[in-house]
Amino acid sequence: MAAAGGSSELKTGSGSGLFRAVRATGRAIPGVPIALGRRIRRATHAHGAGESGLAKLIELHAVHSMGDMLVTMALASTIFFSVPTDEARGRVALYLAVTMAPFILLAPVIGPLLDRLPHGRRAAMAGALLARGLLALVIASAVAGGGLELYPAALGVMVCSKAYNIVRSVAVPRLLPARISLVKANARITLTGLIAAGVAAPIGLGLNAIGQEWPLYGACAITVLGAILSFRLPHQVDLARDERKVHLAELAQARAGMSRDAEEGRPGGLRGIDSPVFKALVANAGLRSLSGFLLFYLAFLLRDEPLPGLTAAFSLGVVGVAAGTGNALGNLLGNWLRDRAPELILLMVLILALSCTVAAATSYTSVTVVAVCAAAGICQALGKLSLDAMIQRDVPEVVRTSAFARSETSLQMAWVGGGAIGISLPLDGTLGMTVAACLVLVGTATTIRSLVSAARRGSPHPRVK
Repeated sequence: MAAAGGSSELKTGSGSGLFRAVRATGRAIPGVPIALGRRIRRATHAHGAGESGLAKLIELHAVHSMGDMLVTMALASTIFFSVPTDEARGRVALYLAVTMAPFILLAPVIGPLLDRLPHGRRAAMAGALLARGLLALVIASAVAGGGLELYPAALGVMVCSKAYNIVRSVAVPRLLPARISLVKANARITLTGLIAAGVAAPIGLGLNAIGQEWPLYGACAITVLGAILSFRLPHQVDLARDERKVHLAELAQARAGMSRDAEEGRPGGLRGIDSPVFKALVANAGLRSLSGFLLFYLAFLLRDEPLPGLTAAFSLGVVGVAAGTGNALGNLLGNWLRDRAPELILLMVLILALSCTVAAATSYTSVTVVAVCAAAGICQALGKLSLDAMIQRDVPEVVRTSAFARSETSLQMAWVGGGAIGISLPLDGTLGMTVAACLVLVGTATTIRSLVSAARRGSPHPRVK
């Protein structure tokens, strides 16, 4: 009896201990996201970013990136993977052609329009986010019903996203803390966006399990939240009343000067503003064309000719992970780098991209292909951070929005051009890597002298406000 009683007490004690363990675990689980949120908040508010207002812009961009990820996931299966290779080529070609349509308006219309609305930048970001949310609902309807409005709505989403990014880039110098360089600030914003997109990915998968259009409903809800957060940004993002008058007067003078340049045959826009900025744009165009080429060429090549010893799906997964990891690493490096001249950073990434593509062209193996994809991700990230920092540093604020619009348009054209080459070439690995090396070589050869000269001089880093 005593033994039986002891056994009963033991069972009761074990049950009580298990209950306490479960209860403690239940209490700890909610604390995990709270603790993670606090750590992220400390990181985004570090080095004076919280006091200057840059942290609020970082948080807004995180919300924007989550919405972008949900829209991308909703569209991914409708263009490429659901059809055979030959039909996929046609669909991708149509996608590339239509992708360029909105950018015809971005540089000549949207950029100058935003230059004239410097007092409404927060409202412009909110409007772009809300419009994207409404277009996500249109896409949801097209996905559910098979309507032809899918492509124009997707283009509208892209235009809204680019318009937001342009205004966000222009706002960075006005929120820049004294202890953070422009390259670091841009890297911190982009890296937080990548993390937020990664968080949104499993959410998108869960929503997609409910229904194909549900990720788009989620994107709409997130963009509404982003529009609200836009108005939480500090007031210095918008020009004050006295600044507006000066800005508009300087803008008129700048437009007149650019018109005279055009009449006299001198290059305007980014070229006339600052030659190193234009060279940086050309270098980034080479890197962006490499990215577009690899994305589409390897997507088709690895479907028919996987990497040695791997299946087609696993090959695509490996190169995709390599590119994504490289992009994240590039933004991490941008956040960690000291106040190096953007020209020097850009010069280094060009050399890295050229070295990897030449190695892959010389010896096409799984290792060299993965290395090229990783290097492309690193170089595109650091190259774009450097270009943005140079525009923010060297281009006058009165035309900075137009400069970013022209930059985004040029880079998108380069990406589409690289993708078009990728879908038109024969599927041969060595040939593809040779073409990739040539794309980087063109960008490097036309800019290396200017970048080396600027890096030796050590360009100034004024704090533009």
